[in-house]
Amino acid sequence: MSKASIDWTKLGFGYEKTDYNIRYTWRDGAWDEGALTPDEVVPLHMAAACLHYGQECFEGLKAFETSDGDVVVFRIEENAKRLVRSCRKVLMEAVPEEMFIDAVCRVIRANRRFVPPYGTGASMYIRPLVLGTGPQVGVKPAGEYMFIVFATPVGPYFKAGFTPVDLVVEMDVDRAAPLGVGDVKVGGNYAAGMRASMSAKEKGFAEVLYLDAREKRYIDESGPANFFAITSGHQYVTPHSESILPSITNASLIVLAQEMGLNPDRRPIHVEEIFGFLEAGCCGTAAVVTPVGSITFGDRKAVFCDDGAPGQYCTALYEKLTAIQVGDAPDRHSWLHRVPVE
Repeated sequence: MSKASIDWTKLGFGYEKTDYNIRYTWRDGAWDEGALTPDEVVPLHMAAACLHYGQECFEGLKAFETSDGDVVVFRIEENAKRLVRSCRKVLMEAVPEEMFIDAVCRVIRANRRFVPPYGTGASMYIRPLVLGTGPQVGVKPAGEYMFIVFATPVGPYFKAGFTPVDLVVEMDVDRAAPLGVGDVKVGGNYAAGMRASMSAKEKGFAEVLYLDAREKRYIDESGPANFFAITSGHQYVTPHSESILPSITNASLIVLAQEMGLNPDRRPIHVEEIFGFLEAGCCGTAAVVTPVGSITFGDRKAVFCDDGAPGQYCTALYEKLTAIQVGDAPDRHSWLHRVPVE
């Protein structure tokens, strides 16, 4: 398949086969040099610790083609640091940050023809993951690990693109517990929320809005994304919680919100506050910013987009961040990492 033969406008957010992925093995106290492979299948021992005891974590980041034909990755250093945190929290061998960055760049170069062209609105999604591959029957860390990076071209996370979605407050399922692993990117967090998400979608909602597991009063996250809102005082607020994954996108939006005079604040947000917000949104690598049209809480509904159009603040934040990502706006904060050409 040539790059010219791909219809980039029809890409969804799913897996598409590319040419190569890269794999590193940690054994006998050291990581190897890594090797590119076209193989999509991972050989695993049936007693691998990742299968039985959840020793697994991953990341998600995007690469973009700029107007000058370069390929850039957004805030790759932050993803490298977050993977280290995730590895350490579930007692896995951490991937050195320099190795992480080099691995991502190697995979992008090997799959350069799958990086969507500038102006298509599509991007290359990159998925690094670490697996505890060493066999264990007792509950203890694996003795061997595999670090894999694969890439796939993607379109919008939501089929409708940048349009408001409807959320429902989840009361019967907890995504993560305080002092647990909700603040790191491990697969178990997503498995724990699948039944809530699928149930919400069957009822016509796009996703759920989780409350804190201890008191069921404060907002945590929205499914796989961080939550933010604009108050009646025109302030950007986002939840503070030990159970929330620190979103790199949210951290970036906070910087932009500060520059827009929105005086951003990360604090506990009581669920009743939703009825006083001007706007609300979800944010993450996949969708960047998703405007929230409404939030249903019990028999009440908070509506933010009466006319079905995204609000001015969500729109401005989305446009500012995406313009930086593709090189159309100045990269004043050094968020873009240009992939070296070999």
